[in-house]
Amino acid sequence: MEDKEDIDGAIDLIDSYRSHSLTQKLSYIESEIRGEGRLEIKDICKGLSIGSDLLGAARTVKKLSAEIDVIIHSVGILCSLENVLHAEEKVEYVSLGAGNTGKKFDLETDQRIAEYKFIDWRGGAETIRQNGIFKDFYELAEYNSHKKKYLYLNSIETPLKFFNGGRALTSVLSRRPVILENIRKKYGSSIERVRDYYQIHKDNVELVDIRQYLES
Repeated sequence: MEDKEDIDGAIDLIDSYRSHSLTQKLSYIESEIRGEGRLEIKDICKGLSIGSDLLGAARTVKKLSAEIDVIIHSVGILCSLENVLHAEEKVEYVSLGAGNTGKKFDLETDQRIAEYKFIDWRGGAETIRQNGIFKDFYELAEYNSHKKKYLYLNSIETPLKFFNGGRALTSVLSRRPVILENIRKKYGSSIERVRDYYQIHKDNVELVDIRQYLES
């Protein structure tokens, strides 16, 4: 683990290199080295403090940032529980890590099961993210339980457009053929698009904007 002093120093180096706009900074450097040779380029880099220290700083920050999604996921769940849980509700398990943790869902209590997705939706073509939340919705919908089912999302406007939209299930589940086959076996060939499946289960799985439970 890097020392805090090393991390702070790395961030300062990167921030200095970025300046106000990384795009503008790179454009400036590109124009400066055009037509120059190796000695002149060396002087330019030295003058801009571009060297092994900056490269090492970038690698340090990249290593730390690789874990940021796990931090957001785990802290987001933990911070939400105080407001999500009912007065007498008890947690049976919570899954805070990334990947296959051996637990079926992110949260199960004596009253609910839930999945969390802390995604900042941009409203454009987000097929991979859409594919992921459809899988979560499907697994919640098909899970045999009397408990209430929730899919907590970082805003629901864009996800609702997806769930009510016309993307073909063959596209959404192109890398999950087992789920596609299971849907066809259970519901028949008439269930072809995301909205077809969502209409069947929209009252079984509640989409919830998690931000309301994270406000301080």
